Amino acid sequence: MYKQLTSQQRSQIFALLQKEVKKKEIALIIGCSVSTVYREIKRNSTDRGNYLWDKAHAKALDRRRRTTSNRALDAMLVWRIKQMLNELWSPEQIVGVLAKDGIKVSVQSVYNIINADTSGELRRNCRHPNFKRRPSPSRKPVKATNIAGRTSIHDRPAEADGKRFGDFEMDLIVDGHGHAILVLVERLTNFVMMEKLPHGKKAGPVAKAVVRKLFAYRKCLKTITTDNGSEFAAHLDITAGLRRRGMDDVKVYFADSYCSWQKGAVEHENKLIRQYLPKKSNFNEFSDSYVRNVAKKLNLRPRKKLGFSTPKKEFFKLFAKFALAN
Repeated sequence: MYKQLTSQQRSQIFALLQKEVKKKEIALIIGCSVSTVYREIKRNSTDRGNYLWDKAHAKALDRRRRTTSNRALDAMLVWRIKQMLNELWSPEQIVGVLAKDGIKVSVQSVYNIINADTSGELRRNCRHPNFKRRPSPSRKPVKATNIAGRTSIHDRPAEADGKRFGDFEMDLIVDGHGHAILVLVERLTNFVMMEKLPHGKKAGPVAKAVVRKLFAYRKCLKTITTDNGSEFAAHLDITAGLRRRGMDDVKVYFADSYCSWQKGAVEHENKLIRQYLPKKSNFNEFSDSYVRNVAKKLNLRPRKKLGFSTPKKEFFKLFAKFALAN
């Protein structure tokens, strides 16, 4: 167990140094390791390199006062963190937002609050309450051929790398009863749009829903990336519905088969959505307003990639800037 040196030990070090006793022998006499003696002399000597035990002890005490202690968090702060956890924020997001308010809390402290909750409710609010890492099978990318006129992700412009505004990804999340919800995500800001699909996975209605959600933002749209599900077979209808006068068409690009990482933004968002819409649930039990509220909650959740700002704030800041420039 680590123990700090006492004033008596420091006075012994001073006296033994005056007698030119070797540091190894000093360590044996005062009952500590040799490295502790070397560290003590190095850290607490005067500017001239002299070790004076009273000044050394004063320096050590001053350093101890200035060092953040491992005190229990204030009750009000714990309450605030629990409220954030109930909003399904991650410990990292909580720490980032508190830091912006000048409050220093470690990620481990947040996890300590979660672990101390005997009801288990806070742990259930975590994204992966029972996480177990499984080895992923190695699969080679496969080019799908089930969608007529598809454009491969390999033909997508290099600029669509998630670092510019206006590149979207889309996907459907489904339940076990044939019901589906459309998910659209802007890659730079992680701004998400969601809509229940009364016709399920039918390609025509899906295309109309995509156009309806993105039409107001069509002038800043650049690309849309998705997977090879048959629900996106009417992708040319999306391009036609979002056509802009005097501008290039908004193309839909398709990822390789078994390569969900190629549309990682929407896949990540789907995992967050499942906190509100579990896989075993029936989507008919959730109203349209509930689904919109899920999107609202996600857009107000701070993100590390945005400097712990929110997707909503960053999306509309960039959209307003684009509108003014055009």
